[in-house]
Amino acid sequence: MSDILKKIFAVAMISGMGLGLAACETAEGFGRDVEDAGEAIQSEAD
Repeated sequence: MSDILKKIFAVAMISGMGLGLAACETAEGFGRDVEDAGEAIQSEAD
């Protein structure tokens, strides 16, 4: 593999990992929001 392809591959891998971490944080935050909304609805129903 040529040096330029190795560099492109390395940048793609690092970018992919960064996006993966960002997506996990977003999904976790969304989960917390949904949980908070569910708790609010449940407390109103009691």
